Amino acid sequence: MNTKEKHIRENESRAKNEVRLEHEKNEAPNADMIADSLKANGKNMKRRDTFKTNKLWLWLGVIVLIFILLYWLFGIGTLGDTLNWFNG
Repeated sequence: MNTKEKHIRENESRAKNEVRLEHEKNEAPNADMIADSLKANGKNMKRRDTFKTNKLWLWLGVIVLIFILLYWLFGIGTLGDTLNWFNG
């Protein structure tokens, strides 16, 4: 192998390495950005689901309190007398 061929092969391998390094540089930030966006999406979904769950528990508590209030009002007879549901 003469020096010219050796020089050409060295230049080709350098060019290939540069292309490979440039490709890796371009891929790495994209992979990091994708990973960060997946984490952010996961946090947003968990926050939204937690909010929905808390909202459901809040409404369940309100409904239970309404039933307790109605039971108490019927229990002491105030609501029954007001609505004429009781005889007497």
